[in-house]
Amino acid sequence: MNQSKKVTDGALLLAVFIVLMLIAIFVPITISVLIFLLPVPFIIYTSKYDWKTSLFMFLVAILLSLLLATLLSLPITIIAGFGGIMIGAAIYHRQTPYETWARGTLGFIGGLLFAYLFTQYFLEINWVTEIDEMINESLQMSKDIVEQFGLTQTDEEFNLIKEQLSYITDLIPAAIAIISTLLAFIAQWISYKIMNHFENRNMKFPPFRNFKLPVALVWIYFFALLFTIFDLNPDEILFIVANNVVVLAGFLIALQGFSFIFFYAHYKSWSIAIPIICVLFTLLLPLLLLYFVRIIGIIDIGFRIRDRLSKKGS
Repeated sequence: MNQSKKVTDGALLLAVFIVLMLIAIFVPITISVLIFLLPVPFIIYTSKYDWKTSLFMFLVAILLSLLLATLLSLPITIIAGFGGIMIGAAIYHRQTPYETWARGTLGFIGGLLFAYLFTQYFLEINWVTEIDEMINESLQMSKDIVEQFGLTQTDEEFNLIKEQLSYITDLIPAAIAIISTLLAFIAQWISYKIMNHFENRNMKFPPFRNFKLPVALVWIYFFALLFTIFDLNPDEILFIVANNVVVLAGFLIALQGFSFIFFYAHYKSWSIAIPIICVLFTLLLPLLLLYFVRIIGIIDIGFRIRDRLSKKGS
């Protein structure tokens, strides 16, 4: 009976995945939404039967995606499968939501790395060249708009901006890690909602205001920042690693800063709309406000401000 249920559940969830995957392939505009839903069948199945049983479902999904769709379906299936199985296995072993999130992030990193290498070497898509071309087109468009408004921009200023943007390709590893973090969080959150509804479970993330990161992250951020201050050769591996660490650690510290804003609003009994508005304004004006959010995060991590406020309140 149990084996029969495994097969039935696997076939049903596999069918759901294939339908979602086909829609994503043949209606590309939907990929920005479906990329968060595609791991869900793997998460649900693995959360019931663990990763060993899910591997067979994963292999069948790869085979069917290649038979029914194009070669592009392979990296999509790998990304969804790696991330989904890692999250589902963590749920199966009753790990905390944040531990599950961390494992899911590692799974999506593995899937995205495979997709990057697959498109680079098998589909012959050079992402560095593609990104450079996009940057050049955007810069040229911006230059044309500036000239249309009668404003002037020297060649030195234009070349300086171009040189700064050329470093974006060096940040691909940090971008993969950040995208994986967001993919894991949203896919896990959606899975919690679905499983709570259909299986009468009560899985959820702790309140965002309780999100905390270790003090060591601040030291990692500062040491990496020091390396970027030195006049290093941009082609050196140390320069590239330091910049990626700064971007990734800065992203996590910003999360800590947002978390403290939510905590302080709750501490002061303010409306939930206030911290939400702060987040929206930061996303709209990142160059102006994101540094302040990071400073808040650094202060909160280093001095444990919320712990002191909690003791004061009690």
